[in-house]
Parts: sequence; structure tokens; C-alpha cells
Amino acid sequence: MKARFDGIDIMLGRDGQSLYEQSGYGRKEGEGLRISSVEALYLVSRNKIEFEGYNFEDLLMRFMENTDFLREYLVYRDMRERGYVIQSGPHDFRVFRRGEKPGHGRSQYLIRVLSEREYVSFENMITDVKTASNMRKQYILSVVDDEDELTYYEVKIQSLKSTGAAFDIPEIKGIKYGRSVITEISPEIIPENAWFGTKLDKTHLMLSPVETSYLLGKDVLKKQDLQITIDEYIEEMLPSDEELYEKVQVYSDLRELGYTPRTAYKFGHHFRVYSGHKKHSELLVHAMPAKSRLPMSVISRSVRLAHSVRKKMLFACVDQNNIQYIEFARIKL
Repeated sequence: MKARFDGIDIMLGRDGQSLYEQSGYGRKEGEGLRISSVEALYLVSRNKIEFEGYNFEDLLMRFMENTDFLREYLVYRDMRERGYVIQSGPHDFRVFRRGEKPGHGRSQYLIRVLSEREYVSFENMITDVKTASNMRKQYILSVVDDEDELTYYEVKIQSLKSTGAAFDIPEIKGIKYGRSVITEISPEIIPENAWFGTKLDKTHLMLSPVETSYLLGKDVLKKQDLQITIDEYIEEMLPSDEELYEKVQVYSDLRELGYTPRTAYKFGHHFRVYSGHKKHSELLVHAMPAKSRLPMSVISRSVRLAHSVRKKMLFACVDQNNIQYIEFARIKL
């Protein structure tokens, strides 16, 4: 089957339409078939088509003028060899359900291709995930590492539901010492299963800055040296913790939904999160401004660590008072 270049596009004749009908390659155009560069190289590698004057290596060199081509080709080839029909889509690719193809089924995944060294814009990611969700598709990141191996991640927006386990907390009296606030332990005031603070001794409890901020925001933390607003307190603490504003927003939101956030310093993130009164945390949550960008390599380490300790990895993107929880999870296609 002969192929030819038509400018930057690649065309097959009438006999090429059988590739569309049987296996979902390309797009019909008149009596012929228009195919993409990744489709063309794959079909040449499988001896399905040929170009006069070009072999596989010649085509690869020509297509490599696009610096992203090789990564996209590796993903395309992997999907085809897994039995999927894959086409260019609103992101990089759309992938049909196994056994389905254009005109005879619907696409299941929208795939974005990245290298392990690329930065992920969470603002753009949220827009892409919402687009995929509105189209009833799963949003997938296909990451190509420095050894050209592929890892797939499903990305979705998590809408956390209320657990119904919120606590009513009466007035608390505390004294500020440096970054901590010390209060007396009283089961009648702070139930032990509410998991606020850390015991200093048998009669005193230390509250962290995020806990102090939350209780100030609830207007239950009272003492002469603490007659300040939550905004004033956060401003005072910011020089020692530049992430405090986002951490307080996320901590407060989780508390209001009935979750129990505790520090996840040992996991390299802000919070490990318990649902209701469960003994083991279920989530790792990292708070950040909505416009944040992170290297894909950092996200990958976070996801692998969360998986190793049987938790979900959520990045909480804070835009003023709005919080979007973005979950990354490795997926096998």
C-alpha cells in the first residue's frame, strides 16, 4: 500500500480506506485516507504501507523535526500493541475502548503525553480534567522517562464528601509560646478522638500553627495574648512558613468536612488524613496555590510513596476560598 506526502500531511489512496474500516487508522478524505505522522511510522514498522524513497529510519529522521514526536510515537505504538484504537484528540490522543473504533464505539481515554522532566501546571491540569469529565472520558497522563519507558497516571478531581464526624468545640484558653499555643487538656473541651494538638505533659496540649489558625477562625480560642484575628496570626507566622496560608485553608476545609488532618512530614507532604474515626489514614494531601507548577518527577515520587503506604495522593489547589482536590494514581491500561 503506497503512501505519499501531501505538504505536511500523509495520504493513502482508495485502498487505504480499508485501514480505517478494519482498524481505525486515519480519517477518510474523499476517496483516500489521511493519516498522521505517528500512524504512518507505525504502519511502516508493521509493513502495512510504504513510501517511495523512504525507509523507517528516513521517516523517523524527518518526523523528529518535531521535538515531541518520539514521545508521542512511543505512546501511540504502546496503545496499538495493547489492542487499542488510538487517534489524535483534543489533548494529544483519544483512545477507544478495546474492540471499538471510530463509527463503532466511543473513546474512553484522553491522553496527554509528557516527559519526566516537564513541569505540570495545575491550573491547566484542572481545566483539562474538567474538559475530559464533561466529555465523560478518563484523563490520562502518559509520562515518558529518560530511558523511554512509559508510565500512565489517571488524574481526576476528587469531590470529598462530608463524613458527618465534625466536632463542636467550646471555648479554649491558651497561651502562645513562639510558634505553638499551649492549652490545658480537658476531655470536656477537646475530646481525645478529635485529634487536636500534641501532648506536652499530662495536663497540657500543644497546638500547631494550622490548628491554632483553625480554632481562631472558629472563634473558640481565647486568651489575653491571643486577641488577634486569624488573618493577623497567619501574617505573623508566614515568615517561618511560607505555605501556611494554603495549609490553613485546606486544613480548615478538611476539618469542616469531618476529616482529621495530621502532619505528613514523614511522608514529605502536609497532611495525612483520616476519615471519621478510622485508625489508619487514607489520604496524603499537599496544599498549594492553584497556579502552582511541579516537575512530573516530583509528582511521580509522591504517587509511588502514597501507593506504597496504601493511601491516595491528593494535591489541594487553593484559589482564594475555593479548593480543588486533584488525585494522581498510577493506572494499568
